[in-house]
Amino acid sequence: MRSIIFSNYIARDTRRLGATIDVEHSNVKFLGNLVLNLWDCGGQEAFMENYFASQKDRIFKNVEVLIYVFDVESRDWGSDLHYYQSCLDAIRANSKDARIFCLIHKMDLLPEQQRDQIFDDRIRELRGRSEPLQIQGFRTSIWDETLYAAWSQIVHCLIPNIRTLESHLEYFCRTCDADEVVLFERTTFLVIANAATVNHQDLHRFEKISNIIKQFNLGCSRSQTRFKSMEIRGSSFTAFIDVLTNNTYAMVVMSDPNIQSAATLLNIAAAKKHFEKLEATR
Repeated sequence: MRSIIFSNYIARDTRRLGATIDVEHSNVKFLGNLVLNLWDCGGQEAFMENYFASQKDRIFKNVEVLIYVFDVESRDWGSDLHYYQSCLDAIRANSKDARIFCLIHKMDLLPEQQRDQIFDDRIRELRGRSEPLQIQGFRTSIWDETLYAAWSQIVHCLIPNIRTLESHLEYFCRTCDADEVVLFERTTFLVIANAATVNHQDLHRFEKISNIIKQFNLGCSRSQTRFKSMEIRGSSFTAFIDVLTNNTYAMVVMSDPNIQSAATLLNIAAAKKHFEKLEATR
């Protein structure tokens, strides 16, 4: 999971990765000056006992976000809950303001007709056991856009000036007469923010685009070329994907046939300095 989001692996390549042994700590730069300190803790029983016996104060101190991943096919749900509650106890003691996200992972392995019921049952029980702490739950799989949807929302809560960024994006969207503007982080292609003037039925469209563009970007890398921009024309819309700042891409979706592509590209170019300045103030 971490390799797909932050190390540009594709799903099929993760098969050659081994399980996490003990604790793997890494620092990931995100949006230029935001550093994510990732602690990837192995889920094997011996390691879990070690976290709570000797490393609890080190691992769980000053935590902003706890992401707990449950294997939906686990045969010992009771044991999973035991270790989860031990993590909650450590969070209460060391980082009481941390946000908590629970991922019910490998959902693709379940029959489709059972997924909603099993997910709802698991999250309902986790919410009950987590009280008074609040949690947010996601169903995830490395084989579809759900992983990007979850991580986009997780990272969203870590960006210090996100509300300001969103308001400026809304103004940009209206100024361009765009249907929608979406901001992606340049390396991971996670969705940072969006603004829209029309409603859309597909709630996961951004994450699908993240997945598609990231695959395309990886293909460019293998050909020793760099992806910079793209214009996609359909029967009822035109989508522009272009570099907005050193750390972001913007996707601008237009449906008005009277607005020329050159005008939209000019608006994107004009907005770059403004958003670079906004990014620098974080």
